[in-house]
Amino acid sequence: MRCPGFFRTDLLTPESTTYAKPSIKDYATRTTDTVANWKSMNGKQGGDPAKLADALIMLVSQDIPPVRWVAGADAVETVEHKGRDLIAQADAYRAISTSLAHAD
Repeated sequence: MRCPGFFRTDLLTPESTTYAKPSIKDYATRTTDTVANWKSMNGKQGGDPAKLADALIMLVSQDIPPVRWVAGADAVETVEHKGRDLIAQADAYRAISTSLAHAD
């Protein structure tokens, strides 16, 4: 599985991507903010697609390619943040979570 960040392609151009209008009130603000953020990134994405292609060729030519690969500095930051959040959630309820086995 690949976890790509944003690469400077035509993906975020108006000709390539269309966005649905927010239809769930509880998510409308977040969706609107995300779309605005993505639109503002068009042409400014940090990832170089040629370097991504070279890296993919190198990875798939390995005897044992990675099961999960995070592509791009922005994606690494996102995955690290998510990992810290998941560990914090597990730690917060560790005692109750680990007490659920059968007694026998």
